[in-house]
Amino acid sequence: MEQRRLGSSSLYIPPLVFGGNVLGWSADEATSFRLLDMVVDSGLTAIDTADVYSRWVPGHQGGESETIIGCWLSKRGRRDDLVIMTKVGIEMPGRGKGLSPAWIKRAVEDSLKRLQTDHIDLYQAHRDDETTPLPETLAAFGDLIRAGKVRAIGASNYSAERLEEALATSRANNLPAYVSLQPHYNLMERPPFEDALEAACLRHQLGVIPYYSLAGGFLTGKYRSKADLGKSAARGGSVAKYLDGKGPTVLSALDEVAGATAATPTQVALAWLMARPGITAPIASASKPEQVGDLVKATTLKLSTGQIAVLERASARDG
Repeated sequence: MEQRRLGSSSLYIPPLVFGGNVLGWSADEATSFRLLDMVVDSGLTAIDTADVYSRWVPGHQGGESETIIGCWLSKRGRRDDLVIMTKVGIEMPGRGKGLSPAWIKRAVEDSLKRLQTDHIDLYQAHRDDETTPLPETLAAFGDLIRAGKVRAIGASNYSAERLEEALATSRANNLPAYVSLQPHYNLMERPPFEDALEAACLRHQLGVIPYYSLAGGFLTGKYRSKADLGKSAARGGSVAKYLDGKGPTVLSALDEVAGATAATPTQVALAWLMARPGITAPIASASKPEQVGDLVKATTLKLSTGQIAVLERASARDG
């Protein structure tokens, strides 16, 4: 499978990253193991997770996704085959939050223990923490890199202004710099990334690994009316907002391109992201084994200039 360099780092990843948010949430341990077997065997060897996954599930405390990945790694012994990405910063109930050096130092040890590994390939600031000076956060990440516990660092959910400030801080203080950005970006949510962040990432040659690539499942075509929202207790409520406005137009465009390419709307939506300038690899998940094939096939789907134009017209800003 094609490998793409993640920004200026030494990491190379496939054109699609498997999202580990479902592991321990909409996929139980047995299903999670099967999913991981399938995606890694197919060449999707980059896995994104976070310490906080899946805190939102009643009875969960966070760390469930990392724990399942760690158990899978322990049984399969395939650590060297993978690029593992995780995050720190969102509150872990009763334990800590943010990007202070003290919390980063504690959180990384917790993640390493859950993942049953001695290093994290990409350690990401999950959310900006304006209460902690950037030099302190970046110095703490630098300590982890020097200790061999982290190979590279990335940012997630940063504004363009704060991303620029962080990169300037790294240069001015000879500190490690973010090599990637993980933004919210898909055919339904274009302006927040394209308005300023995209230019910053291209200017600084950052890797970009967008999350929510399928808009919570809306871009799969599964949800076309309010009656469809009941198909998924986990996802239905979050996609209701897309049923109005440009949503139906985007689904029609996806259907058109899917028909012309003998593909599915899922494959087309992901292929559009992979074709965008500056995008390294979108993140997408599957909670059922039968969904993995769409992810794999998307990595080889090449859209024509005309097909991309159809999608971009349909997904332009709502008027």
